[in-house]
Amino acid sequence: MTSNIITAVGIDVSKGKSMVAIRRPGGEVVQMPFEVKHNTSNLKDFIQLLRQTGGNIRIVMEHTGIYWYPIARTLNDAGFFVSVVNAILIHNFSDNSLRKVKTDKADALKIANYALSFWDELRQYAPEEETRLLLKTQNRLYKRTTDAGVVLRNGLISLLDQTFPDANKMFASSYRNTSGHYKWVDFVKRFWHRDCVAGVSERAFSESYAKWCAKEGYQYSESDVTRIYSAAKQSVAVFPKSDSVRAIIIQSVESLNAVYDSLQVMRDEMDRLASLLPEYSVVMDMYGVGKITGAQLMAEIGDVRRFKNKAALVAFAGVDAPPYQSGSFDAKSRHISKRGSPHLRRTTFLICSAVLQNSNLDNPIYTFMDKKRAEGKHYYVYMVAGAAKLLRIYYARVMEHLNSIDLTVSLSA
Repeated sequence: MTSNIITAVGIDVSKGKSMVAIRRPGGEVVQMPFEVKHNTSNLKDFIQLLRQTGGNIRIVMEHTGIYWYPIARTLNDAGFFVSVVNAILIHNFSDNSLRKVKTDKADALKIANYALSFWDELRQYAPEEETRLLLKTQNRLYKRTTDAGVVLRNGLISLLDQTFPDANKMFASSYRNTSGHYKWVDFVKRFWHRDCVAGVSERAFSESYAKWCAKEGYQYSESDVTRIYSAAKQSVAVFPKSDSVRAIIIQSVESLNAVYDSLQVMRDEMDRLASLLPEYSVVMDMYGVGKITGAQLMAEIGDVRRFKNKAALVAFAGVDAPPYQSGSFDAKSRHISKRGSPHLRRTTFLICSAVLQNSNLDNPIYTFMDKKRAEGKHYYVYMVAGAAKLLRIYYARVMEHLNSIDLTVSLSA
């Protein structure tokens, strides 16, 4: 009969270790909170203890950071029911106490009590496919590397303001070569000081610039020569044209280009990983979605089947506006929750920005946002509305595609 006894295990996860509490209905504490380190021997002993405890065991832990992965995977592989719950739900759970206690032991007991209170509503954890996990990890690395690139780029521009002001504006910001380098960045490595241009004749600069374009793989234009030469003549440098200044500029350029080289490799790898997922073709066919934003969308959403409906996916992105009503008051203007993934929210905004720029009247997302814009809505309001619509369309199309694949497999079997 012990197998029918409800046994809730609450785990408060931290880096390298967890605090565990085991409870049963009626306030019974089977095991007072104890520590389990995330190593092979400790986890093996913990699994043995759970099996000795017996009962219908359900293990609950918070979905915070990445520290819960080792213990969740180990317990799932051992055959236990594991549920990973949004940390906000645990935080808002009162545990039937007026006292506000914050310790690892108290949190473990609270999580175990949450498991007992919502026993039938707990959703079992399913380990992510290796491809999805790698894609998500690659996307987060891509974001951090992009941020580092922004810092280095701003630093280089600050240096150029003292040697060749506005050199970063000589070419369109989107102008790149096949290596993913920006033309203006490679340009200032060769022409790092205004005197490198203005210190010679326009014809001499034109010949030098033409050779540089041919070597670096950029298009040569006579109009560029005239424009750049005129700008160099008008600019004022703070630092002199010296070897020390040149060394600083070149070091800055090489550091920035090293980041761009890494980003190019990451973009290729993200697209490769995304192409292995069954929904790849459907997502890439969506209007406004590119190779990078499409891969990021799949990375941050994961397996869409884990969401019970469209609203759940919209809420996960934090672009939903929950109702607010009390008595006779019913709020008409509501803020989005921002309780979901900021990474997914950022990706949807990038896609919606691309949709707005292309202004395709046949695209439902664009017409929806344009309608909101025509009503005088704030930019942020119609962008949020577009993001929510994008996610609803994503859910419908990807679910339809995955269901058709499942049906084909079942019929062939």
